[in-house]
Amino acid sequence: MWDYLRRSQLRMMRVFVIYDLPSVTKSNHQMYTQFHGFLIKNGFYMIQESIYCCLARNQDFAQLIVVKVGKNSPKYGDIRCFMITEKQYQNIKIFSGNKSLQEQLAIINPIVEI
Repeated sequence: MWDYLRRSQLRMMRVFVIYDLPSVTKSNHQMYTQFHGFLIKNGFYMIQESIYCCLARNQDFAQLIVVKVGKNSPKYGDIRCFMITEKQYQNIKIFSGNKSLQEQLAIINPIVEI
């Protein structure tokens, strides 16, 4: 059981938020700006336009992040959130372009051998 707990604690996760929010009216634009600011203040960085990612140290923290995103989401628009493991994220193939500096800095190997 101890081995299971150790592995679950070290299983880094990525939380993705994909959104499409209206910004036609002034109030729509304010909600968009507030939501975008919320993502940045909470450790999300942009992968592509309207696709943001955040690193979580395990699945429990990732689920807390998802709940927090849901509580801070605007009433209007389309917002989707999902989680993948760090290992799955490392297997993403980039066909055009490069990883951003933020992506490169966010890659962490949590296992340290002494």
